[in-house]
Amino acid sequence: MTEATSAAPAPDALAGVLADAPFVRLVATDDGDALAAAGLLARALRATGTPFQVRVSRDPVVDDIDDGVAVTLGTDRGSRAIPGTARPASADAFAVARRLGVDPDPVVALAGVTAAGSVPGTDGSGDALDAAERNGLVERRPGIAVPTAEFADDLAASTLVRTPYSGDPEGSRSALADLGLPAETDEDAHQRLASLVAVDVVDAEGATARSASAVERALRPYATVGDAAPVETVGGYADVLDALAREAPGTGIALALDADPNDGVRTAALDAWRAHGLAAHRALDTATIGRYDGCVVARVGTVETADDGPGATRAVLPTVARLLRDFRSPEPVAVAVDESSGRLAVAATESTGLGDACRSVATDLAAVGWGTADRGGIAVDGADAAGTETDADITGALAALREAL
Repeated sequence: MTEATSAAPAPDALAGVLADAPFVRLVATDDGDALAAAGLLARALRATGTPFQVRVSRDPVVDDIDDGVAVTLGTDRGSRAIPGTARPASADAFAVARRLGVDPDPVVALAGVTAAGSVPGTDGSGDALDAAERNGLVERRPGIAVPTAEFADDLAASTLVRTPYSGDPEGSRSALADLGLPAETDEDAHQRLASLVAVDVVDAEGATARSASAVERALRPYATVGDAAPVETVGGYADVLDALAREAPGTGIALALDADPNDGVRTAALDAWRAHGLAAHRALDTATIGRYDGCVVARVGTVETADDGPGATRAVLPTVARLLRDFRSPEPVAVAVDESSGRLAVAATESTGLGDACRSVATDLAAVGWGTADRGGIAVDGADAAGTETDADITGALAALREAL
């Protein structure tokens, strides 16, 4: 099965379908952009009185259902999709919501755009940025993009950066203590903090040239104003949504759906985000890294997460692969491998059909593969998707994937 099984409908066309639907099922890929897009459409459907269901899947394939329509978000698969390839899915979802006659939340849209690796105001998000600024919901300021004012803890967990103290809250506190930041952070303090982070990212051991551009996403953030969002910055919101899409999708859906989430949802979201970010950085800290022609591979050991269940490694590995790609890989493709769980995750700097490659390799090995144009994964756990026992191992899957790429 390929990723290009449907044509992405224009906002007007999709809005027309949703307006007439008796029921809508939204299925998002497990990333922050798709989750934000699902939240935007779900809020619009709720405003227009259309029943809906939202879920997150690592590899959604949904056809129309008997009692309504289905829309996939973040991948071009299924009968109707907002793929997120030409531009972020959240930018298209914002446009569709407007066609439905509602005022979508521009801050959620901008968070999704940022999670997609884009910059607010570009790649189709100009309308969202205009709406956010016109309504006084965001303002650009110096500093770093984290979700709260707890800079030390947030810096240690943030997956928008990779510093010597990432994954180490005590190390982060020590680094910030040397700055002597005032209790009330003013513009000068924000600027000094941003300078520290920028220098520490590019000067870190093993940092690649790509890290200098990757860190830009975390600097000079759009701060949210008042109660415009449940977090302090758009970039911090993006980081939280991206982690929740894999670590705690139910909480992520609740956060994206509610314009004013209660303290319980907000606390659960931030706790899951911090646990996810710390685990991803620590896994990369202890990984054995090897460089091959066209890719860099990080073989991780035990991944410590807040959830020790079978989904823990699956949740963290894609983030490890992205961190490796953005900050430590001189090659265009980065792979994170956990041999103990028989899983790997892969991320690329460009859309290279990674999802299709992972599915193809997995099919040949009677394993399970999934993904989108620029990221994917393979699981070899002794049985394929149909439950048939297989002797394949993740080392063989990695070798086959490298050959396919």
